[in-house]
Amino acid sequence: MPKPAPAYFQRLAALAAIDNPADRPTRPVLEAYSGVEMATVPVGTAEDLELAVARARAAQSAWGDRSAADRAKVINRFSELVNDHAEELMDIAQAETGKARIYAQEEVIDVALTARFYAQHGPKMLADRKVQGMLPGATDTRVRYQPKGVVGVISPWNYPLTLAVSDAVAALIAGNAVVIKPDSNTPYCCLALAELLYQAGLPRELYAVVPGPGSVVGQAIVAQTDYVMFTGSSATGSTLAAQAGKRLIGFSAELGGKNPLIITRNADVDRAVAGAARACYSNSGQLCISIERIYVDRAIADEFSEKFAEHVKGMNLAGTYDFSADMGSLASAQQVDTVDAHVTDAVAKGAKVLAGGCKRADLGPFFYEPTVLAGVTEQMTCYADETFGPLVSIYPVDSTDEAIKRANDTEYGLNASVFAGSNDEAQKIAEQIHAGTVNINEGYAAAWGSTAAPMGGMGISGMGRRHGEEGLLKYTEPQTIATQRFIGLDGIRGIPQSLYLKLTPQIIKSLKYLPGR
Repeated sequence: MPKPAPAYFQRLAALAAIDNPADRPTRPVLEAYSGVEMATVPVGTAEDLELAVARARAAQSAWGDRSAADRAKVINRFSELVNDHAEELMDIAQAETGKARIYAQEEVIDVALTARFYAQHGPKMLADRKVQGMLPGATDTRVRYQPKGVVGVISPWNYPLTLAVSDAVAALIAGNAVVIKPDSNTPYCCLALAELLYQAGLPRELYAVVPGPGSVVGQAIVAQTDYVMFTGSSATGSTLAAQAGKRLIGFSAELGGKNPLIITRNADVDRAVAGAARACYSNSGQLCISIERIYVDRAIADEFSEKFAEHVKGMNLAGTYDFSADMGSLASAQQVDTVDAHVTDAVAKGAKVLAGGCKRADLGPFFYEPTVLAGVTEQMTCYADETFGPLVSIYPVDSTDEAIKRANDTEYGLNASVFAGSNDEAQKIAEQIHAGTVNINEGYAAAWGSTAAPMGGMGISGMGRRHGEEGLLKYTEPQTIATQRFIGLDGIRGIPQSLYLKLTPQIIKSLKYLPGR
């Protein structure tokens, strides 16, 4: 399966929410495996974004007036189309990011599952619900959910399929329009999904893709939309959150992580080795929830380290459009430079390379070996800073308590993993870890793939959640409508108000004896 043909890019480029795209400046889009230009994409402006928002706002009113069940039919059809077009979606994800096909497939599966989940369960989550009123029998109270309006999404390059649409489908089901700025390195993944959304019956104005630089289009999204969803670095997320706060609009973000894995002394070492390799090197380590720190009980540390290093050395590093590679390339020269700088710094300060540690220019410009370090200390950059690449450090510990303490010794709190001798032991450890998701016997997929459960970070790893009910209702404005009948706090017909007001405190106090009060 080769990279997509020129006609594919030409077809998708026409879907960008930019008037007269052929007359606009363009920027190159590279094939990550080779570093060679495979297409160009028109560059949008702040004015393009403002026009897309205006059109989205006009179209959103009719979309929001449709029932949630009706909107869900469109998203369900989109889920089916994603499955039907899985091969070409994997091709474009690999071409733009350089990831191995197994991880491109993960993206496609996630998009289809997330869309199907919200199509099936979203209407029920959004349904009006009755809640306990002020006075039993006299107050009827219901809560309903109104869409925010126009949701702005700023999506990253590392998971350009998943993160272009997993938040968007929730916003759309809730009755919003979506305007999205994809990363400039991976715009065609987003446009490929836009094409399928349109084929599913979604009006183009309701999912408008405006490619362009973050400093221009991204800033305009924060300035123009009614809610912003961002995935990226903690530093950028903090800046955008402050800007959203000034406008008093909602903001949600999944940010960075320096994620730990804990292996106890009675864990199955072979299982932990395989699980750790997947946890550390999925998507070449360019995954917010991938593992960069392994805390292993000293009693098995040597055995684990030796077996893990051998496993990593045996991984197949290749740039192929099939399932033969265990790991692909990194996405850009910048990513390679960051990993190489972290490794070079650590080695210069005394760390030992157990596996990897080298660029692989013979395979392509952005390849770097999966790397394992030992002897990493606080003086080394990779000790506390997120690498966001195929680099992990092993730290022997004397007890599980020490492992938990060191796992929590970070500003981040996105994801963690536990391999233990029993489920009870692992559950107890998981409950003590300061992270939004904790996976047992897995690196990240168990929590990530559980679309009914919320996913997100603590600390500087983010705010808000995606997936589950939390990932849907954040795109709504809850509205309470309460109806009062025949009796209120100010009186009741037939009883003198002076007497009623004297009795009111006792009446309110006595409500505690009623069921459910």
